[in-house]
Amino acid sequence: MNIVVDAMGGDYAPENIVEGVVEAVKEANIVVTLIGIEDVVRKELSKYSYPQERIEIIHAPEVVKMDDPAIASIRQKRNSSITLGITLLKDNPSKYDAFISAGNTGAVVAAATLKLGMIPGVDRPAIGLVIPSYKGVSFMIDVGANTAPKEEHLLHQAQLSSIYMREVFNVANPTVGLLNIGSEEGKGTGFEKEAHKLMAEKVKNFIGNVEANEVYTGKCDCIICDGFVGNVVLKVSEGLMETAGALIKREVKKDVFAMVGALLMKARLKHIKKLVDYSEYGGAPLLGVNGLVMISHGRSSAKAIKNAIKATMREVEHNLLSKLTSEMAG
Repeated sequence: MNIVVDAMGGDYAPENIVEGVVEAVKEANIVVTLIGIEDVVRKELSKYSYPQERIEIIHAPEVVKMDDPAIASIRQKRNSSITLGITLLKDNPSKYDAFISAGNTGAVVAAATLKLGMIPGVDRPAIGLVIPSYKGVSFMIDVGANTAPKEEHLLHQAQLSSIYMREVFNVANPTVGLLNIGSEEGKGTGFEKEAHKLMAEKVKNFIGNVEANEVYTGKCDCIICDGFVGNVVLKVSEGLMETAGALIKREVKKDVFAMVGALLMKARLKHIKKLVDYSEYGGAPLLGVNGLVMISHGRSSAKAIKNAIKATMREVEHNLLSKLTSEMAG
């Protein structure tokens, strides 16, 4: 198995990217191809001891910055780590199994869509995200790829996410819910109403609408929404968790008994933090394109990159792309 990793993508590239790759190849039987500015990548790699036959380097002289326009950057920076990385996946599918980037999300989506194309039966790509829930994990899609979808695009997301949860997380019969402003069938705008009707007709185990306060309860395995709403939910959730953590620390320090209580709860608090830590899940799969592409958080730590590689390995091991392709075409 050979996974291509964008060495230049993310707020802390290439340092965190290279460290995460080194940790991954030490823990898993995998080859990683780092693509980026070669001398910069080699300088970072020189800091570590690792099985050198497990890490390859391909030179990409250009870098797509986080604030670069998505389409323009792909057209103007044809030798960037994102563009060349996706091209490797397209031109050599027998050698390269997947591509991971913590870089400019729009550029990754654009490059994957234009170069890999869509699998039969899917019109638009969508970014899915594994999120913690009271019952384990759920899968929310879309969280940013398609901000102005049509009803049929949400239908495709429901179908794609069901296959993903079944194949990668071994959920036998994934339940599907439509994120809406109320649980009643008639809630939402005309768009949500039509999407609800379409899913009710064509999606197995569709449970109807799911409200925002139910996202993390585990009410359903797959939560479907448009990319604008999904991205807002994601960012609000991140901000809430960070603020809640800071507030708890601040208030605990004000009282000695609270500090003692926090000390007694230390192990459980660490466990809770791990459950809601995005770095534990690694990345967000871009579903619908004709290739395995994983998008990691721009602030990804080395741990997040390592876990993104492991999550991608599970997709490869479960032959996810072939399952998506065969079932969506049918």
